[in-house]
Amino acid sequence: MMRIGILGGGQLGQMLILAGTPLGLQFLCMDPAENAPVDSISERIIHDYHNIDALRAMREQTDIITYEFENIPVLAVRYLAEKVPVYPGPDALEVAQDRLSEKNFFRDLNIPVPEYLEINSLTDLQRGVKIIGLPAVLKLRRMGYDGKGQYIIRQRSETEAAWNELGEAPLILEEYIQFEYEMSQIAVRSAEGEIVFYPLAQNTHRNGILRLSLAPAPNASAELQKLAQTYISDILQKLRYVGALAVEFFYRNGAIIANEMAPRVHNSGHWSIEGAETSQFENHIRAVAGLPLGAAKPIGHSAMLNIIGVAPQTSDILSIPGAHAHIYGKSPRPWRKLGHITIRCSDPEELAARIELAQKLLQIGS
Repeated sequence: MMRIGILGGGQLGQMLILAGTPLGLQFLCMDPAENAPVDSISERIIHDYHNIDALRAMREQTDIITYEFENIPVLAVRYLAEKVPVYPGPDALEVAQDRLSEKNFFRDLNIPVPEYLEINSLTDLQRGVKIIGLPAVLKLRRMGYDGKGQYIIRQRSETEAAWNELGEAPLILEEYIQFEYEMSQIAVRSAEGEIVFYPLAQNTHRNGILRLSLAPAPNASAELQKLAQTYISDILQKLRYVGALAVEFFYRNGAIIANEMAPRVHNSGHWSIEGAETSQFENHIRAVAGLPLGAAKPIGHSAMLNIIGVAPQTSDILSIPGAHAHIYGKSPRPWRKLGHITIRCSDPEELAARIELAQKLLQIGS
């Protein structure tokens, strides 16, 4: 029986295992945390990603390796890939880990991006805000997620404060895009080059954290969907990518501008568990295991709402028609993702009413 290794033991790993187990696959995870969501359904090596003995054990005990988040040392992934296939490959991980490399990569593929500059000093930043204009966003090139590691500069007088907050690490300054929506495109590519595309999702954030995804995106035309698929296909082909990939776009004036990519299954694709013929999680597992990909066609209209900080009673979630609860088993903490709710409905107006019920339950907007 094939055994797949997963670097990371969080909720994405948990959902990958839940999708892959019915396919007759076994799993082994690696994560340094004392407790992890995967623990109830998988064996786990509890070591950090620099531990050579743990990495050696991982590659000796698995047939294929994947990962559920991108902040893993590339050298560790390259070490694993010497003996065991790792999907997505280390080149994709390396591009996605550095926002400057990522923007350069998009630009080389003629994918539109915000104007941007590399920043290595306060002088660079002062010059950069003159070139790009304000407002602008100063970001860490590495790490940072859910709005962390960023500083929006709205006035010249804030430049030094932004540098003092973030300037100890390599940075990128980006044009601030006044977007109408964020949209995300998820696709899965097999080793043979087959690609399946999920519909664009329309995403709403609060305090830098994704709160709501709608799929298919209500404001995405057929032409926009085709364009997003072209962009992500170019990325997949260039990287000889295997597995699920998400690309986040800013939507403005009927056009999309690439923000960043995630070389893994993605929060905005959680709707696909109940809302697509084959979920992003199952298709990722199918791809890395060399199995035929499943159809990504949506079943009606779907919404996904993240459960942040405090989880409501499961019974209250399930009292909403068409709602499904996914609780990760993580301890409550402010701004922590504890689970998500998916709602599927054939009628978009009815879906909107059910979303409103879920938002009241989650106290979104209060």
